[in-house]
Amino acid sequence: MKISNLLAAPLRYRPWQPRHLRLILDDMRRPARQPEHDNRAHLQGAIYWLCRAQDVRAGLPDEGGVSAGWSFEDGWLPSYPETTGYIIETFLEAARLLQQPELERRARRMLDWELTLQRADGAFPGHFGDASRPPVIFNTGQIMHGLTAGYLQLGRRECLEAAVRAGWWLSRQQDSDGCFRRFEHNGVPHVYNTRAVWALAAVGVLCDEPKFLDAARRNLDWALTQQTASGWFAANAFIPGQSPFTHTIAYAIRGLLECGVLLAEQHYIDAAIRAARGLAHAQRADGWLAGTYEDGWLPSADYACVTGVAQMSLNWGRLAQATGDGYWCLPARRALAYVKRTQRLDDPDDVVRGAIPGSASIWGDYSRFEFPNWAPKFFADALMIEMQQAAMPPVVALSREAVI
Repeated sequence: MKISNLLAAPLRYRPWQPRHLRLILDDMRRPARQPEHDNRAHLQGAIYWLCRAQDVRAGLPDEGGVSAGWSFEDGWLPSYPETTGYIIETFLEAARLLQQPELERRARRMLDWELTLQRADGAFPGHFGDASRPPVIFNTGQIMHGLTAGYLQLGRRECLEAAVRAGWWLSRQQDSDGCFRRFEHNGVPHVYNTRAVWALAAVGVLCDEPKFLDAARRNLDWALTQQTASGWFAANAFIPGQSPFTHTIAYAIRGLLECGVLLAEQHYIDAAIRAARGLAHAQRADGWLAGTYEDGWLPSADYACVTGVAQMSLNWGRLAQATGDGYWCLPARRALAYVKRTQRLDDPDDVVRGAIPGSASIWGDYSRFEFPNWAPKFFADALMIEMQQAAMPPVVALSREAVI
């Protein structure tokens, strides 16, 4: 960023504030140049920051949830039901791996808060923790991931019951071709809903509900109609006509991959492989991926969407596990190393220490001038996959009793 561009930044970001200016100048000098440490140190840093993001909501109506993040514009944001939902599974696994039982207690508080938000029709409110906000398909699906973890790992029956109610709501919103067009972000369909129907399929397996499995398959089949010859997905950006962020591309890949594993259907895994291979070919040797891509994996941004890089490390690691193909290990480790270099582990500022920026450099178009909570969540998941060489979260098997 040139000084002239900095001066032209919207006033709402307050780039002249000392903390803000320091972060901007650091990225101007050396973006993604922090020291790399071992996986455990980076995992502890990410979990520390997520704990801080939960603690800042103490004493507020959304206590128990995890702040959506910290931004130049607003400081600490309200708790975010969608991302708190899938942070639950991260805390449960980190509690075991790091031998920190406090993390399980934190996950329980997240679940308690989520359960207070469910509407009578089974849906959950979209955006931040305001119960009056209309529901969103994707957000409800992500909360279902946390509810499923609450049932499988904590034995909380009420979590499974809430997930089933949410599953029926999702199923009722689906059009005949498998696409979701109602209750969608910006009112348009999105391929990345495959990550929501992964939760729907998991609940369908647990409850032996064929209608959930049928709904999941129909949405996945619709998603396949949006995949081009290169493996890229149309209808996958937040706004029609724009290139999708690496973040939403990675969401789509993960949903297809995990549903393929869960349902033992290879053609969904193959679709995930086509997209993942395209991004692997586009990856730089230092692990960097562009913030957005056009069809043919043509980069259309000069910044990295760091969340998407973390997600792709996770996706490539899971592909190595699911397929037994060591090809995926190199791009996974390169991506993980890149994200490590964006994390400040020794920063004296507890807003910054352990955080992961939305973009690198921090003024990129994805979560501009923000530290979103989902970035360290996916970074932590990718680290735990690398550390354990096991699925994160555990995979629901094709029986009601077994969990891999």
